[in-house]
Amino acid sequence: MSRQSRRELRLNTFQMAAPSHNWAGLWKHPRDNQVNYHQLAYWADMARTAERGLLDGIFIADVFGIYDVYGGNADAALAAGAQAPQMDPSMLVSAMALVTQHIGFGVTASLSNDHPFSFARRFTTLDHLTNGRLGWNIVTGYLESGARGLGQQALRAHDERYDVAEDYMAALYKLWEGSWEEGAAVRDKAAGIFARPERVHAVDHDGPYFRVHGRALAEPSPQRTPLLYQAGTSERGRVFAGRHAEACFINGPTPASAARAVQALRACALAAGRDPYDVLALLGATVIVAPTGAQAHDLRAEYHRYLDTAGQLALVSGWTGMDLSPLDLDDVLPFAKTNAIQSTVEHLTRNIPQPPKVRDLVDFTSAGARAPVFIGSAVDVADQMEHWVRETDIDGFNLVRTVMPESLEAIVDLLVPELQNRGLFKTSYRQGTLREKLFPARGRLLAGDHPGASFRLQAGMT
Repeated sequence: MSRQSRRELRLNTFQMAAPSHNWAGLWKHPRDNQVNYHQLAYWADMARTAERGLLDGIFIADVFGIYDVYGGNADAALAAGAQAPQMDPSMLVSAMALVTQHIGFGVTASLSNDHPFSFARRFTTLDHLTNGRLGWNIVTGYLESGARGLGQQALRAHDERYDVAEDYMAALYKLWEGSWEEGAAVRDKAAGIFARPERVHAVDHDGPYFRVHGRALAEPSPQRTPLLYQAGTSERGRVFAGRHAEACFINGPTPASAARAVQALRACALAAGRDPYDVLALLGATVIVAPTGAQAHDLRAEYHRYLDTAGQLALVSGWTGMDLSPLDLDDVLPFAKTNAIQSTVEHLTRNIPQPPKVRDLVDFTSAGARAPVFIGSAVDVADQMEHWVRETDIDGFNLVRTVMPESLEAIVDLLVPELQNRGLFKTSYRQGTLREKLFPARGRLLAGDHPGASFRLQAGMT
């Protein structure tokens, strides 16, 4: 089940509305501007640069909660700016959309934090304001601190979170696809009728976790349902992604582990009655690219000096659910079954030839990145990317930020032209919505074999 033709790569810049994203402490670098993450100009400039490079999207991570597993408190995360403080990524999209025309926006939002009725309106609004360039990265949450902040006694068990997600999606599909018929908003000034009431249907949803009774508050946006991303690659997460996702963000420290994740994802899509290639597999990757290989490796050494050890371990502790503070740097990372991100634990302890030492987690290694680290000239990095595509059957990459803005500028000015020269990346944007750009033959709405499409048909629409 592989398409090894030279298909066009999909590339996102992977960001977060926080001082540090996946590499804690780089905001301290003298050329870095991530301390300005809370200013609109930071995001507008980033969007312009990313669109200049014809990137497919700005994928914005989010986590609801604070990393307080390491040492049993949040001190390390706060001191290092390790995904704390943080802002709501959905609030950034309108400003970036205003200064761009084509680039998409993948916004991470946990379905544990908002009722489907209000969430549907917010994301329909963003899809309108971006002219159909919105994607939603569906996550269920993994931090106990977030659950406590919401007044819950504890985070739900891992697999139950996906049961909640199934109910949430059913409610959303009814609102997005089955409430307003096509053409219900007629805008007839002469007749004085904005919308035909008989074409706007009340939703009745009584699920095990959510109840929704009422009409969708917003009229349908260009895509109706935003493009659906998903980031869970545990066994239960893959089943969910196979049913719902149109693009799935995966990690994998080796080509073999990433290939297994992609193969399992496509098998789940097939089992759900979908085309396995209707789910794009996007691999996380850190890129340090420079005019020459030697310069790139010098940059790597320079960047490494600014990594914050405690902050980085606070992130890994949160991702794995394991407090790493008692371990020495030369200790081997143990395996433990936790309620956090199960795929991360598997990748770091079982999906590489040797479990990493703690010091490997605070360096630009595949263990520290939970994914490949590509370092070198544009030719070097493009060679490495081609190798991973060939070995894993992925469709593209989510490129993790390091030092900003220079890391993004180097990708745009050095790497993208090399990929274009190889025929691996587009030379212009297609017209249309994000869904039409990523799936040229798809159209603006969910594919007919997607489970969400059945809710549109139930409302009597074609």
